[in-house]
Amino acid sequence: MKFRPLHDRVLVKRVESETKTASGIIIPDTAQEKPMQGKVISVGSGTVKEDGSVKALDVKKGDTVLFGKWSGTEVKIDGEDLLIMKESDIMGIIE
Repeated sequence: MKFRPLHDRVLVKRVESETKTASGIIIPDTAQEKPMQGKVISVGSGTVKEDGSVKALDVKKGDTVLFGKWSGTEVKIDGEDLLIMKESDIMGIIE
């Protein structure tokens, strides 16, 4: 299935976090927090301004981004857990 977000929405796949601490302790899945970092899979066309023109988004496909802990809506597309969020929910791009 192909999916393209609309307007200023972004489709993000969470980047899996480490399952082991620096001292070597393995963290079980139930105790892990959801990562707040992800890779942009797809972006919408942009925000429609009052004059009718479209402002392109600052993020693009392939960017690694940092977002808030409770940001976005979780969806499952082709059996893959993804997030749909507005560009404003993204705090920054990791370079």
